[in-house]
Amino acid sequence: MDAKELRGKTPDELRTQLTALKKEGFNLRFQQATNQLENTARMRQVRRETARVMTVLNEKARTAPEAEA
Repeated sequence: MDAKELRGKTPDELRTQLTALKKEGFNLRFQQATNQLENTARMRQVRRETARVMTVLNEKARTAPEAEA
């Protein structure tokens, strides 16, 4: 998912997605530790998607006070 699609979502939707990504990242790390991980590239994808969601959330939080003023 790219940043353009994420900017169209509400902060609540982004927080929900962030929680899901963090859970998936935890599960992937657990699979890697037990040598059960098949798709190692997914770890990198999840990390980057998490960073994208956090970036958009921070952008929205920063612009929210300006919109109220």
